[in-house]
Amino acid sequence: MIRYLSATAILTLILSASSVQAAETTIILKVEKADCALCAPIVKRTISKVMGVKTVSVVEANADSPAVATVTFDDAVTSVQTLIAATTNAGYPSHPVN
Repeated sequence: MIRYLSATAILTLILSASSVQAAETTIILKVEKADCALCAPIVKRTISKVMGVKTVSVVEANADSPAVATVTFDDAVTSVQTLIAATTNAGYPSHPVN
């Protein structure tokens, strides 16, 4: 019984330590080639399908600026590079806004 409790305590400490390192991150992506009315919903759906993404909002492109996606995600599950790859593979190359 003592071994079981010790193992449970150690496992709990390990799991709690790893969950502390995970954090929600928000990034803004400039999305190229998303200049029609149907593009923003496609970009939003594409990013939403990436594991670890919590929220996505996309502002449609206009004459003055390209489409912009604001994405909140769990950085322990996905990365900025994965988000960029998702939009690029859908035909909409993107990059972080500085």
